Amino acid sequence: MSKEMQELQKQWHSMVQSIHSNSNVVAFMNSRVGQYLDDHPFVALSLLMFIAVSAIPVAFFLIFVVTTAIMACISVIVMEGVVIAIGGIALLCVLCGLGALSLGVSGVLSVCYIVLSALVNYWYASRGQIRKQEVNGSFPQKSPVLDLSANNGKNE
Repeated sequence: MSKEMQELQKQWHSMVQSIHSNSNVVAFMNSRVGQYLDDHPFVALSLLMFIAVSAIPVAFFLIFVVTTAIMACISVIVMEGVVIAIGGIALLCVLCGLGALSLGVSGVLSVCYIVLSALVNYWYASRGQIRKQEVNGSFPQKSPVLDLSANNGKNE
């Protein structure tokens, strides 16, 4: 590997080590939820995608609630109930859609990861086999193709 890749790998390893040594991370990973997510990476990726994608709609909803609460303080109590109910229903619809979207995206990412890792493993395995053959001095030879149709004894 090149020196840049080794340096990048060292930086990545130190960053992962600092995350794994954080006391909050250790406490979470020792909990039942942390153990479950560690055993089920697709669920963890889906949950991460859902949280990341739903942060903006939740923030807008909280701003919306604060605004309507201020309006309620100005004595628009009836309007607050209706508007928050409509906003809650709209948020529920958006979050259900984002949940389905996060499942789909994490499914696609999982399939891409599996395919890419299989391709990389195949590439490194075939590369290693070619190196072994170069060291041994032998190269793969093609076997001759037999044409069985000419030898069947029937001439049409």
